[in-house]
Amino acid sequence: MARKNCTWPGDDPLMIRYHDEEWGVPVHDDRKLFEFLVLDAFQAGLSWKTVLHKREAFRKAFAAFDYKKVARFDEARLEELMQDTGIIRNRLKIKGSITNAQMLLKVQKEFSSFAAYVWQFTGGKTLDGKRKETGEIPATSPESDAMSLDLRSRGFKFVGSTICYAFMQAAGMINDHLTTCSCYRRQ
Repeated sequence: MARKNCTWPGDDPLMIRYHDEEWGVPVHDDRKLFEFLVLDAFQAGLSWKTVLHKREAFRKAFAAFDYKKVARFDEARLEELMQDTGIIRNRLKIKGSITNAQMLLKVQKEFSSFAAYVWQFTGGKTLDGKRKETGEIPATSPESDAMSLDLRSRGFKFVGSTICYAFMQAAGMINDHLTTCSCYRRQ
């Protein structure tokens, strides 16, 4: 029987690999969660394909997504990043990522980990979207609305509900693989 997948990766090998190996796999590692937070913030207004194809440059630019290091980035480092042609050079998004690293450290002190904090919005489990068609996948949910509101109240940037929903999908907090997809039941 032929393998059937979600349609959004198209025929792009990097997108297919991301879909098959990462998207929707539950993540409880703070560094990986920070990576998704950064990448999803940079995706705002752009395609995921654009961001994914720049991921390695982002990894290099943002200290392998070591949020402790990113939290210490200063104005000089910000200016260096603004000259980095490998990444999306949006000053507000770069500053937002630095701020988010700083806020993540505060959340860790309160909740013991960023993972413990974000997973509370889904009750500590993966929510099953049970989607049969791509058109059924929403841009937001009550859980992403709640996460967005709370993150913003804590000083995080670029964390609107749509970005939070994409983050939740990437981090495996919501399973939005189509029910016909070979990755649907891997949780």
